[in-house]
Amino acid sequence: MSLSQFLCSYMIMIEYLKDELGLFFSLISFFTLIMSIFIISRFFLLIWKKKRVDEASGWLKIIISGVRMDIVTCCYIIIFPIFLISISSNIYTVTIIKYYFIFILWLVVYMELTTPSFINEYDVRPNRYFIEYLKYPKEVFSMLFKGYKLELSLSLMISILTLILGWKFINFIFLSFNPMNLYFSIPVGLVLISLCVLGARSTLGHRGINPSMVSFSHDCLMNDLILNSTYSIAYAMKLLKKSDNKNVSYPKIPLDEVIKELQKTSYLDIEKFKHQSLPTLAYHKASNTSKRKNIVILLQESLGAQFVGGLGGLPLTPNLDKLMNESWNFTQMYATGTRSIRGIEAVTTGFFPTSSDAVVKRVKSQNNFYSLAQTLKNEGYHTQFIYGGESHFDNMKGFLLGNGVVDIQELKDFINPEFVGSWGACDEDLYSHAHNQFTQLHQQEKNFFSLVFTTTNHSPYEFPDSKIELYQEPKACRENTVKYSDYALGEFIKKAKESAYWDDTIFVIVADHDSRVYGNKAVPIERFRIPTVFFGANIKMRKDTRVSSQIDIPPTLLSLAGISCYHPMLGNDLSNEDINGRAIMQYNQNFAYMNSDYHTVIFRPECNPESYIYDHYEERLEPTSENRTITKIANSHALWGNICYKNDYYKWSEIKNIIKNNENDEYKLLI
Repeated sequence: MSLSQFLCSYMIMIEYLKDELGLFFSLISFFTLIMSIFIISRFFLLIWKKKRVDEASGWLKIIISGVRMDIVTCCYIIIFPIFLISISSNIYTVTIIKYYFIFILWLVVYMELTTPSFINEYDVRPNRYFIEYLKYPKEVFSMLFKGYKLELSLSLMISILTLILGWKFINFIFLSFNPMNLYFSIPVGLVLISLCVLGARSTLGHRGINPSMVSFSHDCLMNDLILNSTYSIAYAMKLLKKSDNKNVSYPKIPLDEVIKELQKTSYLDIEKFKHQSLPTLAYHKASNTSKRKNIVILLQESLGAQFVGGLGGLPLTPNLDKLMNESWNFTQMYATGTRSIRGIEAVTTGFFPTSSDAVVKRVKSQNNFYSLAQTLKNEGYHTQFIYGGESHFDNMKGFLLGNGVVDIQELKDFINPEFVGSWGACDEDLYSHAHNQFTQLHQQEKNFFSLVFTTTNHSPYEFPDSKIELYQEPKACRENTVKYSDYALGEFIKKAKESAYWDDTIFVIVADHDSRVYGNKAVPIERFRIPTVFFGANIKMRKDTRVSSQIDIPPTLLSLAGISCYHPMLGNDLSNEDINGRAIMQYNQNFAYMNSDYHTVIFRPECNPESYIYDHYEERLEPTSENRTITKIANSHALWGNICYKNDYYKWSEIKNIIKNNENDEYKLLI
């Protein structure tokens, strides 16, 4: 049979099916098209990530489960038009379905197009981060326009092509349709809807399918490749709607046992926890008993250990390296998560990370929630946030103003900034403004707390010319912005050391997270290690190798500043040399707990705990036998964030009432 004969026979068959099936033929054709797009896109992603697919032995699992998830998605997509056709098959129905189909086709193609870039940044398919960024179009579109011109151009071109060719295809599959008799369309429609519901559930079990049911690997990306990006986004939207009630299914422990484990591992006497309604609230005595100090947190955007020469990384941070050698330097400090709001959550509230959003964005924590600023404001400090961009981003402004910060300094408050990029003023402008603020507050004889958050080290990597010798070409790359940011930090430290406020201030420089957290492990621990240095006039030089966590920073700052107080934070006061330390890390839906001996327990939803020893020299996890005691401690830490949030254990008004009532005798003597 010649090609022309084959095509002729094929078209005859198509016309026959169109006549026999009517509008249902159009649905089947569209279903097939969307399935084909998903499968082809996944095929190219698998080729791209071939090495990791091989390591996970994932080819067959990803392909088979991937087709299953594509069927699930297509069944959800097709239910609505089946319902419309079943009850009416006139020209108006067809028009509605046509526009519905062209939108779905564009959405599917666009989401698959954006997937490689998103994977490059987050090492997973588009998820809730993708949705959250859409809330800030000014910053995001500015970033995309300046740093992703090629990707934007390709997306625009392919989107236009999709709309043109897609519209032609949709018109073809609906060409010459004949209205169907309701006696035929209703029963057929009911059968098809039932089949689609079954296909969307993809199981006869009690619960319908979800991503956990098809997960098979420690490598989060491999599990994500089973999904398609349309499903991934839809599932993320579903979780976001109920994020305040979401509790990932880690192994359950009775509440009283969780509280007991956390109190036992707090390095405080159990007797100090006296308040049943606030089970982690305790009185903490400061190590500094002399004059109170100002507190400044210099939160560095995306500065992982891999970029810090003093931590064995790239030679990009000579000023930070020098500071490490003359101050209190932590070599095994770990971030709690992979986003800025997770870092802000840790350093301002000491709150445990969860698989849900950071408390910066959750509903119940927008006011009357404990934070470092609440304590300091209550102690008479001026509390402020200094940011080079627009502070509404990621709800930072709303959260901070609702929880103890009284002064927001942002881009609009900067006087004649030298350089403004997509995300705001450059780090030199930021530090210059911060220096002026600290000088004014010191002159007013006010104790102050300031959270200073940098922006330069963020794509599209913009900074002033002629400031540094570029590490590599092109200029707009992560390595060069790290080097520039370190230059700006060095200039600030010079000013600070010569300032009037230097002797009265405790500084800490800490990263919010690493730039890219990725890898074929359930939790890539090496990508959570970050620089942390406490410095100031009275901070002695010390290289601290203890395992430690971002949540340890606020209690340590209170102690160094000389503030004895009540607070509910379970982070360690690292000025106590008897503390051995531990780290906790949230990576997507997975949670890791690592103790001082690097014994690591990892929890994944609906899975048994996994035990490892982390070799921090080789940066690899070695499987080990389970230690039930450590597993229970780790499990308690994994559950605590959601328990604490749900039960209002960080309620500031209750904490403040206890302070006012002077219920602690030691506190009475102090005041």
